[in-house]
Amino acid sequence: MKKTFILFITYVLIFIWISFEPAYAERLELGGDAPVWAHIGAKILLYAHIAGGTIGIFAGTLAIGARKGAPIHRAAGKVFFISMFIAYAIGAGVAPFLHTGQRPNFVAGVLALYLLITAWRTVRIPKIIPGAFEYGGLLLAIGVVVLGVLFMQMGANDPSGTIDGSPPQAFILFAVAGSFAAAGDLHLIAGKGLEGAARIARHLWRMCFSFFIASTSLFLGQPRVFPDWFSESLAPVALSFAPLAALLIWISIIGGRRALGRA
Repeated sequence: MKKTFILFITYVLIFIWISFEPAYAERLELGGDAPVWAHIGAKILLYAHIAGGTIGIFAGTLAIGARKGAPIHRAAGKVFFISMFIAYAIGAGVAPFLHTGQRPNFVAGVLALYLLITAWRTVRIPKIIPGAFEYGGLLLAIGVVVLGVLFMQMGANDPSGTIDGSPPQAFILFAVAGSFAAAGDLHLIAGKGLEGAARIARHLWRMCFSFFIASTSLFLGQPRVFPDWFSESLAPVALSFAPLAALLIWISIIGGRRALGRA
């Protein structure tokens, strides 16, 4: 966790460094009149975001396929956490400063980062005792739900029928994921802790859903980086929803083992 904290502080310093210059377009780019240091900072953030997401996708795939609790699963999980932490933090932090509408990306980044951190915390602490972190997470999850519903209404009433180019239906993701997350946080707080199979299930679904947001952002949100034949096939949809399919499979396996143990 010390390494993660150092990476987070580094990100914050770099972000403050360039946030005074306006960025525009969907990529993090600065105007020609911006100072050299601002261009360097923008490039650092852009390539760190891309590298973090790319490495995280591969590490997440390895972690999902490995036997849970095995050394390779733990190692891949650590790489996934650090890489995606960087990618999500940069994405959520930079989005409000881009000239093009990025409200959906901002909320998606915050949601993915929240799920990632709470999933990691769940597996790192044998028995979670509710505290300020859990209460803060509950408020954040409720906020995501409220924003999801608000964006759906705004999109439905907007002449373009969208919010920053995203249809209202896209925000169902925020409302549903936020509701599940808030319910889980309430269950943890009301039960004064979490352990055993419930703890593993909490870690599993939050990691996989966070991974789902990343895979969707890449395969469906960035069609320009792939050849036309790939983008026009069903592969992007299949790869985007693969983390959710893996989640259902592993939940079924865990449920089956619990039933077998009781028997």
